[in-house]
This record gives sequence, structure tokens and C-alpha cells, in this order.
Amino acid sequence: MKKRFAIVSLIVLMVLSLVAGCTKEPEHAAANGDDEPEAPAVKLVAVGECTFAPFEFVDEETGKPAGFDVDLIQAIAEAANFEVEYKNLDWNSLIAALQTKEADLVVSGMTITDERALEVKFSDPYFESGQAWCVEEDSPIKALDDLSGKTVGVQINTTGDYAAQKLDEKFKEEDKPGLSIKRLERAADVFNELKVGGVDAVISDLPVIQEYLKNNPDSNVIIPEPAFTVEYYGIAMRKQDKDIHGLVNKGLATIKANGKYDELYEKYFGTR
Repeated sequence: MKKRFAIVSLIVLMVLSLVAGCTKEPEHAAANGDDEPEAPAVKLVAVGECTFAPFEFVDEETGKPAGFDVDLIQAIAEAANFEVEYKNLDWNSLIAALQTKEADLVVSGMTITDERALEVKFSDPYFESGQAWCVEEDSPIKALDDLSGKTVGVQINTTGDYAAQKLDEKFKEEDKPGLSIKRLERAADVFNELKVGGVDAVISDLPVIQEYLKNNPDSNVIIPEPAFTVEYYGIAMRKQDKDIHGLVNKGLATIKANGKYDELYEKYFGTR
């Protein structure tokens, strides 16, 4: 009996010793600052076309991509615990870069459309925008219908391009002269064409036109009317990358909830 009691006592002492050791170790780690942050889950490559200020542009001082979209995806990455590298590509190569796995995300003021959704998976919407038009201040074009028979500049394969095509169809259905649409590669090219008189008007995203006016106060360009469409931007991803979809939407929801999104919005667009 005494022998059995001694064995039981020894087992109890060993268990208590192990428990004490387990509870003491985290205290020691915390005291010595060994509680390191969780390592990023994955590194992703984001791409955009950096002539679409204020969403993405090349910073003149650093030569690196900058803008609302660049800051946005960095904030999403931090909130969802992944790393991200942002690269500048031509607009027409963005979705192709996803398909060839050169990139994992397109973060480039890309409007969510049914046609694009056939090729990519979009995140939850992160920005509400719309198409507007601008002209020189002394232009006889005062209203949207006055564009009938005129030449408009658009960036090719953008929703500005699609809006111009729909407007052209509308005019023709009403037995009015249609539009002559001049499609250019970059958003900056469109405004330059208006400046030199190559087009009568420009159709583009309202925030982009507003940014151009802010950066070119002597341009005499005006926006005669409010935006004539409503659209939403999303982050494009490969359809099969469900883990990435989850990370991006989680991070986006987090920064909308904690105020970081509002901070970035105010930085680039002012108070909502």
C-alpha cells in the first residue's frame, strides 16, 4: 500500500511540475518581448495602369506607383495579413496578366461589368463612380445631347469607351448624327487630344476628369453636367483563387469598418 501511495504521489508531483512549466513559459516569452506578429500569409502582385490619377499614377519624386488604389490595396493587405507588390502595366494587358499569372490582382479603377465578370472574379465594390464629359469652356456643347455629330475622345476598352458607344447608338436610334469616337491608349492622351483640338469633348470617369482639372487649373476645361452613368469599381482576381477572394474581401471590410478607408478617401477626394 505504501509503495502504491508513493507511486501515486510521484505521478501527481510530475503532473504539477509540467503544468507549472507550461503556464510559466508564456509569461517568460511576454516578459522578454518574444511574442512576434504573425507572418504574412502570402505575397501577391497587384497591377494597374498608372495614368489614371488620382487612382494610380507614377510619383514624380520616387518614380513608383502611387494613388488611391495603390494605398487601398496596401491597407487591405495589412488588414488581411498578406504582402502586396504593385506594378504598372498597360491598361489592355491587365486582365491578361491575371490569366498568365504575372499578377494576382488588378487594382486599377476597374468598373464591375457583366462582360468582365465572364473573365474574372471581382471583389466587393470599393468605389462608386460614373461617366461624365468635359469640353473647353468656350465650346458650343452645353448638354449631353449636343454631343450628337461631334468627335469625342475616350480611353480604349474602358467604360468611357462603352458609354460613348451606347450614346452613339442612342443618337442614331433617334435619327440624329452619331458620335465620332477617337480611342486612345492612355487616359492622359485623351486630355491632351482635347487640349490640341483633336476632339470636341472627352468622356471619362468623373473623378479622373476632376483630378485633371485640379492639376491643370489653367486648362479652361469644364464639366457642364453631372455624371450620366453610375458604376462601381472592384478588384479583379482569377476566378479559381477562392482563398485570395476571401483575403481581399476580408481586408476591404476591415478597413471600411475601422476608418482607414475613409482616411484614404479624404486624402484623395476630400470629405464625403
